[in-house]
Parts: sequence; C-alpha cells; structure tokens
Amino acid sequence: MIRLAVVGAKGRMGRAVLEQALRAGDWEIAGEIDQGDPPKPALARSDVAIDFSAHAFSTLIAEASAEEGKPLVVGTTGHFPEEASRVRRAGERIPIVWAPNFSTGVNLLFYLVRKATAVLGGEFDSEIVEAHHRGKRDAPSGTARRLAEIIAEVRGLSLEQVARHGRSGEPGPRKPEEIGIHAIRAGQIVGLHTVLFGGPGEVLELTHRAETRDTFALGALRAARWVVGKPPGVYSMEDVLGLT
Repeated sequence: MIRLAVVGAKGRMGRAVLEQALRAGDWEIAGEIDQGDPPKPALARSDVAIDFSAHAFSTLIAEASAEEGKPLVVGTTGHFPEEASRVRRAGERIPIVWAPNFSTGVNLLFYLVRKATAVLGGEFDSEIVEAHHRGKRDAPSGTARRLAEIIAEVRGLSLEQVARHGRSGEPGPRKPEEIGIHAIRAGQIVGLHTVLFGGPGEVLELTHRAETRDTFALGALRAARWVVGKPPGVYSMEDVLGLT
C-alpha cells in the first residue's frame, strides 16, 4: 500500500483522485488537505502527495513537502513566475512531477506537436484553441500554454514576444512568428485542445478531447507511483510515460 495525501481534496480533481485511488485498492489515504488545513501532519504520514489546489497554496505545499522530504505530484496550474520559481527550488530537494495535464493522450499530443512543428517549419502558422468548463479560474489553460511553449521552443522563439491571446478590432495581418492562443469557457466542458497548423494550401489539426476527469486522476496516480524513490528534480509527465 502506498500512503497518499491529496491536496485540494474537496475540488473536482481532488475528489476524482480520491475515488480512483480507493477503487484501485493499492492506496492508503494518509490525509486530505484543503486551504486552511495545516499540511505537514498529512504529509508526514504519506509516501507521496498529489496536489490539485490553487497556485498560491500549491507553492506552500511544494515547500512543505520539501521540508518533510516527501515526493510530490503537482497538477495545479496558473502559478505566477515567482511561485513557479519556488516550486522549482523545492524540486532541488525532492522529486516533483509537475505537469499541466496528466492525460496520456495529451502528453502524446505534446510529443506530436513537437514533431509536427519541426517538420512543418515556419511556412505553417500555429494557432491553439482550448475549451473548459465555466468554473475554470485560469486562462489560457496550463495545457494550452505548454503547447505554445513547445512550438516556441522548437522554433527558437520567446513565447512572451510571439503569443497572441485572441484578436479583436483591427490587429492587422498575422505575423509569421505569431502563436495564437484562444480560450473558451462554457458549460461543463472537461477539456478540449486543438493545435492548428495552417500552411500553403493545407491545414493540419491535432485535437485531444477529455471526456471525464478520471483520465487526469488515473494519470496523476500513475505519476505518483513513478515518482516514489526518484532522485530530486522536476519531472514532466512525458518523463513518466517515457516520451522524452
């Protein structure tokens, strides 16, 4: 039995993780942590923690996990740059799997987008469209941002300089290096991401649609199993799946 602490246990993803862990039968729930709860008692009882909370609280959890010497899986998104730096510093002391999306399909999408960007080159324009439920707090989604980062990395560009978040009015002709990112919030959409490559006379679209949060919960549990016993460092879900 692996002893698990779930952070953000009352949220949608926290509840999904708890349900799938109990269903799997090889997890012992060492603690359920939400904002306002002291994290260290539950972390001390656990072998690993999974965090689906809010960016500010997530940063505190990473630091508390480092102090307790406990591995951590971070699925929270929307960290400010200073918060992200603090999480990475915690990764110098403990192993952390930090991913914007724990779906196997989405992480394969990251891999395919990297390959497509390298093959298609600068003649193809890149646009990203993501859709989520009305309650999602951050935009664009962490997954959409990671997709944009991959495209920028392959093309040797600074995402901050080339990202275009939506368009209105008269923005003028599209610049060749632009990476368009567009966010939709409606209803109960679990997660939809499309990367569109538009080139001379043809369009390539790569799409992933999440039908249930269970896919993210199962991926997070897979990452939690994998990270126990790993050396300190910040790992991705692509590391967990062997795609790097």
